[in-house]
Amino acid sequence: MTTNAEWQRRSLASLWHPCTQMQRAATAVPPLPMVRGQGPWLFDAEGQRYFDALSSWWVNLFGHADARIAAALKEQLDTLPHVMLAGCTHAPAVELAERLSARTGGALGHAFFASDGASAVEIALKMSFHHWRNRGRAGKGEFVCLRQGYHGETLGALAVTDVKVFRDAYDPLLMRAHQVMSPDARQAQPGESAADVAARAVGEVEMLLRERGERIAAVIVEPLVQGAAGMAMHDPSYLRALRALCTRFDVHLIADEIAVGCGRTGTFFAWEQALPEGASDAERRAAWPDFITLSKGISGGFLPLSLVLSTDAVYQAFLDEDVARGFLHSHSYTGNALACRAALAVLDRFDQEDVLGRNAVQAEALTRALQPLLNDPRVEHARQRGMIWAFDVRAEHAGGNFAERFHLAGRRRELLIRPIGRTVYLMPPYVLDEALSAWLAQRVQATLTDVLEHPDADPTHQPPTA
Repeated sequence: MTTNAEWQRRSLASLWHPCTQMQRAATAVPPLPMVRGQGPWLFDAEGQRYFDALSSWWVNLFGHADARIAAALKEQLDTLPHVMLAGCTHAPAVELAERLSARTGGALGHAFFASDGASAVEIALKMSFHHWRNRGRAGKGEFVCLRQGYHGETLGALAVTDVKVFRDAYDPLLMRAHQVMSPDARQAQPGESAADVAARAVGEVEMLLRERGERIAAVIVEPLVQGAAGMAMHDPSYLRALRALCTRFDVHLIADEIAVGCGRTGTFFAWEQALPEGASDAERRAAWPDFITLSKGISGGFLPLSLVLSTDAVYQAFLDEDVARGFLHSHSYTGNALACRAALAVLDRFDQEDVLGRNAVQAEALTRALQPLLNDPRVEHARQRGMIWAFDVRAEHAGGNFAERFHLAGRRRELLIRPIGRTVYLMPPYVLDEALSAWLAQRVQATLTDVLEHPDADPTHQPPTA
């Protein structure tokens, strides 16, 4: 079976695709049948290539079919693909937990494994609540989240998510969380800096914690970049101030690094950019959050894996002869050996190569190539943090159904790209070079021009464009 059309027909007849209105998929935007990946490229059933500008929902770090990760998985496959982690243990899980803890300077000493980002958020929320109950403070059962924040689509994670298209249909099922101002720098008033916006947002958190701190278990935040909000970026000072407030009012701090971890923001953990410079080791350990959730890129785009890192203080609250005081949460594939081995291969790349330094060089190259966007009157809020770029198309220029129109026009230019509303963003694999950056920037700008200059064209019936 070699045609896209036949695979699309079979897919639409049998699959329910995520984050998709299936009526629209059947009539206008059928799924692309991918059969092969190589580096930053994906290839459909008819041999057409597409640059994976989104790292396949932000999971692919080193390109598709990375040989080193694949070799590690093949070795593990012949040794131990899986064993339950309840009552057993294995080297890949132990070594992964040790190496991730070391990257926090030992501040977060224990890892609890799961399968996907939302389940990691569920675990962090439950751990926080249960910790306070075990400490004799069962009244601390409320959570604080940021407006525009996104933490997943299971019920607990959705309760601390503020993206209406995901949340509203299920609102009657959700617990009530407090929402506070996002530090999104796009909210700056005339004369304000990103740090000023962050300070205003911190003030709102402080007011809430003064009033409800005795009832609040935890604050959850996406450090530096709120992804589903349209890559809303904020100043690191917000995170430092938030850590100080949570310490002062005895409230847990959960850093959701599912999207922004593993080097996406320029440091392995985004939170590293909020650590105090010149501080002692003890002061730096105290500046980390109480929990970090990690998923997506940690396994390099090969296998589903997520985890929660927690402090020793949290872990010790569950130690007791009473089983009910333990953390009785599980998934059948918790700590899957294959997935953990993939993650170890990812960490090997960071340890043995200057991944972050190379990324910084390539980020500068892509930023230079995208420079014309800064002078485009149709565009506002061009921004970049590490290996994440974004810009917003002004509302008066975007027209109706902008995201779909841009996505389809991008396909015609060998781009796999999915805007969020009026926000066009790039989160490519870590395999850019100067030539590829120039190519990518040219294709993005050509797609933008095409979409904005032909707002009434039907991109579903346009021929491919070189």
